[in-house]
Amino acid sequence: MQFGFIFDMDGTMVDNMMVHHRAWQAKLAEEGLNFTLEEVIAHCHGRNDEILIRVFEDRLSPEERRRISGEKEAQYRLIFKDRLKLVDGLMDFLQRAHELQIPMAIGTAALIENVDFVLDTLNIRHLFTAIVSEQDVTKGKPDPEVFHKAATLMRIPVENCLVFEDSPVGIRTARNAGMPAVIVTTTHRAEEFAGFDNVLQLIKDYTEVAPDRLLAQLGERAVAE
Repeated sequence: MQFGFIFDMDGTMVDNMMVHHRAWQAKLAEEGLNFTLEEVIAHCHGRNDEILIRVFEDRLSPEERRRISGEKEAQYRLIFKDRLKLVDGLMDFLQRAHELQIPMAIGTAALIENVDFVLDTLNIRHLFTAIVSEQDVTKGKPDPEVFHKAATLMRIPVENCLVFEDSPVGIRTARNAGMPAVIVTTTHRAEEFAGFDNVLQLIKDYTEVAPDRLLAQLGERAVAE
């Protein structure tokens, strides 16, 4: 039985969510919205266009939303460039999964420019069979479109895909997609994921998990179901 791994990117592969939050806070302030950091965390998740509609409602044109989104992401990349690194243990995890010939994909709400920034700077693009980013979907998380597209591109049945996520919205997306998930607690506390029946494991980083063991758990889960 073939299984596949699907990774969210921000907060899951790279511990960068606070950089995104600070960049959003600064950019929104420039546009006249003085959000606290807590308000940014509550409102600024998902696709950028959806975020800007959420916080500005209908006060911005599509062109203005594209401008603000592009400027915010350019600021994020500038801030994060010298600090960019994978979450601890992830490089070894990815290389071992690649050796085991486990298909791997990225399913993220990030812009393709940010995905390229991570994959090419860290030289890990070759490890992934498929990449689905913000521009490839019409509906943002928690709609499961992003994970369903990743599964289709990997040619792996939805129920045989394991998602790696870091947020409650992400785990809801995995559940909506019919997929189990491993949660990386870089951004949110473990208790925020209570009540989700599709959580296979919670980890602080990838030193706590191995592809071999996850395959065994997925096999056991498939037999039980």
